[in-house]
Amino acid sequence: MGLFKKSDQEKADIAAMKAADKKLNDNSNREFKAGIRHETPEYQRLNREANEAAGKVSFWHGGTKRGR
Repeated sequence: MGLFKKSDQEKADIAAMKAADKKLNDNSNREFKAGIRHETPEYQRLNREANEAAGKVSFWHGGTKRGR
């Protein structure tokens, strides 16, 4: 693969990361509007999922994975 080309797996991982981030942000907004100002078990679960998804995506594509 070229330097800036993404494989199909990388594209799928990026999409999964964005979906997990959206779920986390939607939940955070919903909890904030409800007056919840602490980390709920649901928030912690979604945050863990978002972090795991970001761990599969290269730093250069918005994730946290470094190197190969």
